[in-house]
Amino acid sequence: MPTLIGIAYKTEKNGQMVTLDKANVTLSKGVENDIFGRPGKRQVTVMSIQQWQQACHEVGKNLPWYTRRANLLVDGISFTASDKGKQLVVGKLILEITGETDPCKKMAIAYPGLEKALQPDWRGGVTCRVLNNATVATSNIVTLK
Repeated sequence: MPTLIGIAYKTEKNGQMVTLDKANVTLSKGVENDIFGRPGKRQVTVMSIQQWQQACHEVGKNLPWYTRRANLLVDGISFTASDKGKQLVVGKLILEITGETDPCKKMAIAYPGLEKALQPDWRGGVTCRVLNNATVATSNIVTLK
């Protein structure tokens, strides 16, 4: 069964990622305390551990998942272009998938070749809009519909 296995946020631009086991996610702020959580198409970012591991294998280095700077990490779902417009339900939280999280130059700085390794097959994850306020926790069941 697909599951939420990681939660992270950043409090300042280019700042360190803070990981936690439980977080409030709201329509107005995205993942609590995240600097980029304002309303819009890129309010919350979600990544698949399977796709992250593919990218890590490609660069030959097992990097921490939060190197990608995503907010939520899921196990058991791999994202594709056909997921745009679908809903991702994490526990009681409902997110609308608005697009692909395009890998940026920060990934090339984080580790050589990482930006390129994240480009195929939506490995970089998805951007989402928050549709309701809810608390999420690692071990929440995740559904794509």
